[in-house]
Amino acid sequence: QVQLVESGGAMVQSGGSLRLSCVASGGDFRIHATGWYRQAPGQQRELVASITTGHVTKYANFGKGRFTISRDDAKSATNLQMNSLKPEDTAVYYCAAARAPSLLGADYWGQGTQVTVSS
Repeated sequence: QVQLVESGGAMVQSGGSLRLSCVASGGDFRIHATGWYRQAPGQQRELVASITTGHVTKYANFGKGRFTISRDDAKSATNLQMNSLKPEDTAVYYCAAARAPSLLGADYWGQGTQVTVSS
């Protein structure tokens, strides 16, 4: 059983930056694809970015050019660097992992971290 713990959520002004971190425990991190989802009030949860066990990245259109996902297998960590934040990026951000090379669906979820972007 893999446990995921996120950190880094905060309130920032429009145009600002945040770095979200997710640390995994309880499993072999190297065989798990990871990613970040977000859910705004009244909206469905949506994929923000994912990274395969081979470090291939994928982004939602709204994050391309602004967000960067990375992973450090030695630290069992997945990070999401978010730049040029907009008010519409306000949401709870969830770390996810799947026991597979690619994140086609999440097997494990973190508890979420709140990101609020003020205009």
